[in-house]
Amino acid sequence: MALAQTARPTITVAATLPAESASQAPLAIRVGPPDSIAKGSFIRIRGLPPTIALSDGHSIAPGSWAVPIAALSSLKITLPAGAAGKSEISITLVGSDGSTLAEAKSVLVVAASSPPDSRTQNKSEPPPISILRAGTPLQPPSETTERAGAQIPPERQEKLTPEQRDRALRLVKRGDEQLAEGGIAQARLLYERAAEAGLAQGAMSMAATYDAAELGRLGVRGLQPDRAAAMRWYERARQLGAADAEQRLRRLGAN
Repeated sequence: MALAQTARPTITVAATLPAESASQAPLAIRVGPPDSIAKGSFIRIRGLPPTIALSDGHSIAPGSWAVPIAALSSLKITLPAGAAGKSEISITLVGSDGSTLAEAKSVLVVAASSPPDSRTQNKSEPPPISILRAGTPLQPPSETTERAGAQIPPERQEKLTPEQRDRALRLVKRGDEQLAEGGIAQARLLYERAAEAGLAQGAMSMAATYDAAELGRLGVRGLQPDRAAAMRWYERARQLGAADAEQRLRRLGAN
């Protein structure tokens, strides 16, 4: 009697992945059949622009990510403002021993985001201004930005679920890794996402990238501190319950 053979795993992904800058887009990757995927396998993605971040997994090199199989069903790409162009990405199913089990390729096509329609924009309210988007010059906010009031979202009333907290903590950890490698823009993007999720530590880490004292403690060189931006993010952290935020606000206020 012939023995049943285990099917080889395959990767299914669209030939072209459309996306728009300054947004999130799903990264639909399917791997199967399930019984062909060895325990400990993961997906490795290469060829992404370095300023792009994924909603799960971790960065292993600029433009390269390792993503757990379980995270594929909800995987998303976060694209910074100003990103545009085509990138050929390779997707590999890697076994626990490092072997290549399956491969696929796709092309990420990023279109520039459309400017807001001035006819429909409410002129009584300033447009939302992000503290930082990856890929933009790292400079202090302009006088115009200050007058527009670069708003940080109001304090969240709901509490984070354990799953939401774990996800936000992973964002902070990835931000710390990027900061250690000199990727300040990528780190700020990750910290901002954690803070927007309601994690006080994300806002504290974001504030520290603008705080001269914290930049010195972290050993970051060549980056211009921004006291006003640091105070805004420390205030956000205080709203979210960070114990050290009040002390740092007093220190900055006394300077």
